[in-house]
Amino acid sequence: MSLVEERPWGNYTVLLDTPYTKVKQIVVKPGQRLSYQYHDKRAESWTIVHGIALITIDDTDIEIGAGNSFFIPEKSKHRVANMTDDNLILIEVQTGEYFGEDDIVRIEDDYSRE
Repeated sequence: MSLVEERPWGNYTVLLDTPYTKVKQIVVKPGQRLSYQYHDKRAESWTIVHGIALITIDDTDIEIGAGNSFFIPEKSKHRVANMTDDNLILIEVQTGEYFGEDDIVRIEDDYSRE
């Protein structure tokens, strides 16, 4: 059983962690959003499984709902926000050469994290 990692915006659970991919379930609480960030060593694909996501990628906003996917290339600035009154749930598939949490470069953060 995977451990749920709590964050100020919600939580994530690692579903798969191998040398070639990491897969997470991410839950974003109503009215919350992740850091505006990028990664040097990985790309991410997000599939929305519940709710409506407001995705910002390289300063452009896109709204997508359940059943839709979005690809974020490495080094692209991105964030996901939940502007609804219900939890947003997405599956994140990471690909690349490194999947550590220290490959997060935060540009902007609502919770004063670096």
